[in-house]
Amino acid sequence: MKMKGLLDSFNYAIEGLIYAVRTQRNMKIHVVTSIMVLVLALFTRITKVELLVLCLTITMVMSAELFNTAVEATIDLTTNHYHPLAKVAKNTAAASVLLTTINAVVVGYFLFWNEITSMTYNGIQLVKHSSPYLVLVVFVLVSLAVILTKAVIGEGTPLKGGMPSGHAAIAFSIATMVSYLSESAIVMTLSFLMALIVAQSRVDSRVHSTKEVVVGGLLGFLATILIFRLFGY
Repeated sequence: MKMKGLLDSFNYAIEGLIYAVRTQRNMKIHVVTSIMVLVLALFTRITKVELLVLCLTITMVMSAELFNTAVEATIDLTTNHYHPLAKVAKNTAAASVLLTTINAVVVGYFLFWNEITSMTYNGIQLVKHSSPYLVLVVFVLVSLAVILTKAVIGEGTPLKGGMPSGHAAIAFSIATMVSYLSESAIVMTLSFLMALIVAQSRVDSRVHSTKEVVVGGLLGFLATILIFRLFGY
Protein backbone atom coordinates (compact mmCIF):
# COMPACT_ATOMS: atom_id res chain seq x y z
CA MET A 1 0.00 0.00 0.00
CA LYS A 2 2.84 2.39 0.84
CA MET A 3 4.49 1.72 -2.51
CA LYS A 4 1.18 2.33 -4.31
CA GLY A 5 0.71 5.58 -2.44
CA LEU A 6 4.22 6.66 -3.38
CA LEU A 7 3.62 5.86 -7.04
CA ASP A 8 0.33 7.77 -6.93
CA SER A 9 2.18 10.78 -5.52
CA PHE A 10 4.65 10.67 -8.39
CA ASN A 11 1.81 10.32 -10.89
CA TYR A 12 -0.02 13.32 -9.45
CA ALA A 13 3.16 15.40 -9.55
CA ILE A 14 3.85 14.44 -13.17
CA GLU A 15 0.23 15.20 -14.10
CA GLY A 16 0.63 18.64 -12.56
CA LEU A 17 3.78 19.28 -14.55
CA ILE A 18 2.15 18.11 -17.79
CA TYR A 19 -0.89 20.30 -17.11
CA ALA A 20 1.28 23.36 -16.60
CA VAL A 21 3.26 22.73 -19.78
CA ARG A 22 0.10 22.15 -21.81
CA THR A 23 -1.95 25.07 -20.55
CA GLN A 24 0.46 27.78 -19.43
CA ARG A 25 2.10 29.85 -22.15
CA ASN A 26 4.92 31.04 -19.91
CA MET A 27 5.68 27.48 -18.87
CA LYS A 28 6.06 26.51 -22.51
CA ILE A 29 8.46 29.41 -22.99
CA HIS A 30 10.44 28.33 -19.92
CA VAL A 31 10.67 24.75 -21.19
CA VAL A 32 11.80 25.76 -24.68
CA THR A 33 14.29 28.28 -23.30
CA SER A 34 15.67 25.71 -20.86
CA ILE A 35 16.18 23.21 -23.67
CA MET A 36 17.95 25.86 -25.75
CA VAL A 37 20.23 26.78 -22.85
CA LEU A 38 21.07 23.15 -22.09
CA VAL A 39 21.83 22.49 -25.76
CA LEU A 40 24.07 25.56 -25.78
CA ALA A 41 25.79 24.24 -22.66
CA LEU A 42 26.66 21.03 -24.51
CA PHE A 43 28.66 23.05 -27.05
CA THR A 44 30.49 25.16 -24.48
CA ARG A 45 33.22 24.43 -21.98
CA ILE A 46 31.33 24.96 -18.75
CA THR A 47 32.48 23.10 -15.67
CA LYS A 48 30.46 20.60 -13.65
CA VAL A 49 29.86 23.22 -10.98
CA GLU A 50 28.60 25.69 -13.58
CA LEU A 51 26.34 23.01 -15.04
CA LEU A 52 24.98 22.32 -11.56
CA VAL A 53 24.29 26.03 -11.05
CA LEU A 54 22.56 26.13 -14.42
CA CYS A 55 20.33 23.14 -13.58
CA LEU A 56 19.44 24.62 -10.18
CA THR A 57 18.57 27.93 -11.81
CA ILE A 58 16.31 26.24 -14.35
CA THR A 59 14.64 24.25 -11.56
CA MET A 60 14.00 27.46 -9.60
CA VAL A 61 12.28 29.10 -12.56
CA MET A 62 10.16 26.03 -13.28
CA SER A 63 9.19 25.68 -9.62
CA ALA A 64 8.21 29.34 -9.39
CA GLU A 65 6.02 29.00 -12.48
CA LEU A 66 4.36 25.87 -11.06
CA PHE A 67 3.75 27.71 -7.79
CA ASN A 68 2.24 30.62 -9.71
CA THR A 69 -0.05 28.26 -11.62
CA ALA A 70 -1.17 26.59 -8.39
CA VAL A 71 -1.95 29.94 -6.77
CA GLU A 72 -3.95 31.12 -9.77
CA ALA A 73 -5.93 27.87 -9.92
CA THR A 74 -6.69 28.02 -6.19
CA ILE A 75 -7.89 31.61 -6.37
CA ASP A 76 -10.03 30.92 -9.43
CA LEU A 77 -11.55 27.98 -7.57
CA THR A 78 -12.44 29.96 -4.45
CA THR A 79 -13.79 33.14 -6.04
CA ASN A 80 -15.52 34.06 -9.27
CA HIS A 81 -15.50 37.83 -8.84
CA TYR A 82 -12.85 40.51 -8.49
CA HIS A 83 -11.28 40.89 -5.08
CA PRO A 84 -8.26 43.08 -4.26
CA LEU A 85 -6.67 40.35 -2.13
CA ALA A 86 -6.99 37.88 -4.98
CA LYS A 87 -5.17 40.39 -7.16
CA VAL A 88 -2.43 40.75 -4.54
CA ALA A 89 -2.01 36.97 -4.32
CA LYS A 90 -1.76 36.52 -8.09
CA ASN A 91 0.60 39.46 -8.53
CA THR A 92 2.84 38.27 -5.70
CA ALA A 93 3.02 34.76 -7.14
CA ALA A 94 3.84 36.22 -10.54
CA ALA A 95 6.56 38.33 -8.92
CA SER A 96 8.30 35.15 -7.76
CA VAL A 97 8.48 34.01 -11.37
CA LEU A 98 9.83 37.40 -12.42
CA LEU A 99 12.58 37.36 -9.79
CA THR A 100 13.72 33.83 -10.61
CA THR A 101 13.68 34.66 -14.32
CA ILE A 102 15.83 37.74 -13.78
CA ASN A 103 18.19 35.62 -11.71
CA ALA A 104 18.30 33.04 -14.51
CA VAL A 105 19.21 35.72 -17.05
CA VAL A 106 22.02 36.98 -14.82
CA VAL A 107 23.34 33.46 -14.22
CA GLY A 108 23.18 32.63 -17.92
CA TYR A 109 24.95 35.86 -18.80
CA PHE A 110 27.91 35.10 -16.55
CA LEU A 111 28.08 31.41 -17.50
CA PHE A 112 28.02 32.10 -21.23
CA TRP A 113 29.92 35.39 -21.21
CA ASN A 114 32.67 34.22 -23.55
CA GLU A 115 30.22 32.61 -25.94
CA ILE A 116 27.96 35.67 -25.90
CA THR A 117 30.80 38.05 -26.70
CA SER A 118 32.09 35.74 -29.44
CA MET A 119 28.66 35.34 -31.02
CA THR A 120 28.05 39.08 -30.76
CA TYR A 121 31.32 39.84 -32.53
CA ASN A 122 30.62 37.26 -35.23
CA GLY A 123 27.12 38.65 -35.66
CA ILE A 124 28.45 42.18 -36.13
CA GLN A 125 30.97 40.98 -38.68
CA LEU A 126 28.24 39.02 -40.44
CA VAL A 127 26.06 42.10 -40.76
CA LYS A 128 28.98 44.18 -42.00
CA HIS A 129 29.83 41.73 -44.79
CA SER A 130 26.31 40.77 -45.81
CA SER A 131 24.12 42.59 -48.27
CA PRO A 132 21.67 44.81 -46.37
CA TYR A 133 19.73 45.34 -49.56
CA LEU A 134 19.11 41.62 -49.94
CA VAL A 135 17.84 41.37 -46.37
CA LEU A 136 15.56 44.34 -47.01
CA VAL A 137 14.32 42.80 -50.27
CA VAL A 138 13.49 39.53 -48.51
CA PHE A 139 11.66 41.31 -45.70
CA VAL A 140 9.59 43.45 -48.08
CA LEU A 141 8.73 40.60 -50.45
CA VAL A 142 7.72 38.22 -47.66
CA SER A 143 5.55 40.93 -46.09
CA LEU A 144 3.90 41.66 -49.43
CA ALA A 145 3.34 37.94 -50.04
CA VAL A 146 1.56 37.65 -46.69
CA ILE A 147 -0.62 40.72 -47.31
CA LEU A 148 -1.52 39.62 -50.85
CA THR A 149 -2.35 36.10 -49.70
CA LYS A 150 -4.63 37.47 -47.00
CA ALA A 151 -6.29 39.74 -49.56
CA VAL A 152 -6.93 36.82 -51.91
CA ILE A 153 -8.22 34.49 -49.21
CA GLY A 154 -10.17 37.27 -47.53
CA GLU A 155 -9.42 36.35 -43.92
CA GLY A 156 -8.25 38.61 -41.10
CA THR A 157 -6.67 42.01 -41.60
CA PRO A 158 -3.38 42.79 -43.37
CA LEU A 159 -1.57 43.02 -40.02
CA LYS A 160 -3.54 40.70 -37.74
CA GLY A 161 -5.21 37.30 -37.97
CA GLY A 162 -6.19 35.28 -41.00
CA MET A 163 -4.34 33.00 -43.38
CA PRO A 164 -1.31 33.00 -43.29
CA SER A 165 0.37 34.19 -40.09
CA GLY A 166 2.57 37.18 -40.87
CA HIS A 167 4.53 36.85 -37.63
CA ALA A 168 5.36 33.22 -38.40
CA ALA A 169 6.33 34.10 -41.97
CA ILE A 170 8.69 36.88 -40.88
CA ALA A 171 10.13 34.82 -38.02
CA PHE A 172 10.97 31.85 -40.23
CA SER A 173 12.20 34.16 -42.97
CA ILE A 174 14.66 35.74 -40.53
CA ALA A 175 15.72 32.31 -39.25
CA THR A 176 16.33 31.16 -42.82
CA MET A 177 18.37 34.28 -43.62
CA VAL A 178 20.47 33.72 -40.52
CA SER A 179 21.05 30.13 -41.63
CA TYR A 180 22.24 31.32 -45.04
CA LEU A 181 24.51 34.02 -43.66
CA SER A 182 25.87 32.16 -40.65
CA GLU A 183 28.17 29.16 -40.54
CA SER A 184 27.41 28.32 -36.93
CA ALA A 185 25.13 25.35 -36.30
CA ILE A 186 24.28 26.74 -32.86
CA VAL A 187 23.18 30.08 -34.31
CA MET A 188 21.05 28.32 -36.93
CA THR A 189 19.40 26.11 -34.32
CA LEU A 190 18.69 28.99 -31.96
CA SER A 191 17.25 31.05 -34.83
CA PHE A 192 14.72 28.40 -35.76
CA LEU A 193 13.88 27.73 -32.10
CA MET A 194 13.10 31.42 -31.67
CA ALA A 195 10.94 31.28 -34.79
CA LEU A 196 9.06 28.33 -33.30
CA ILE A 197 8.48 30.32 -30.10
CA VAL A 198 7.03 33.19 -32.13
CA ALA A 199 4.77 30.80 -34.02
CA GLN A 200 3.65 29.10 -30.81
CA SER A 201 2.84 32.45 -29.22
CA ARG A 202 0.46 33.28 -32.09
CA VAL A 203 -1.42 30.04 -31.50
CA ASP A 204 -1.45 30.46 -27.71
CA SER A 205 -2.83 33.99 -28.02
CA ARG A 206 -5.54 32.60 -30.35
CA VAL A 207 -4.75 35.14 -33.03
CA HIS A 208 -3.98 32.32 -35.47
CA SER A 209 -4.76 28.66 -35.82
CA THR A 210 -2.03 26.05 -36.05
CA LYS A 211 -2.71 25.70 -39.78
CA GLU A 212 -2.30 29.45 -40.36
CA VAL A 213 0.97 29.47 -38.45
CA VAL A 214 2.34 26.46 -40.33
CA VAL A 215 1.43 27.99 -43.69
CA GLY A 216 2.98 31.30 -42.67
CA GLY A 217 6.18 29.59 -41.56
CA LEU A 218 6.45 27.64 -44.80
CA LEU A 219 5.78 30.78 -46.81
CA GLY A 220 8.56 32.70 -45.09
CA PHE A 221 10.95 29.76 -45.28
CA LEU A 222 10.39 28.90 -48.95
CA ALA A 223 10.20 32.52 -50.15
CA THR A 224 13.50 33.33 -48.47
CA ILE A 225 15.21 30.30 -50.00
CA LEU A 226 13.88 31.24 -53.44
CA ILE A 227 15.08 34.84 -53.18
CA PHE A 228 18.52 33.85 -51.92
CA ARG A 229 18.87 31.32 -54.74
CA LEU A 230 17.91 33.96 -57.29
CA PHE A 231 20.65 36.21 -55.93
CA GLY A 232 23.21 33.42 -56.19
CA TYR A 233 23.56 32.39 -52.53
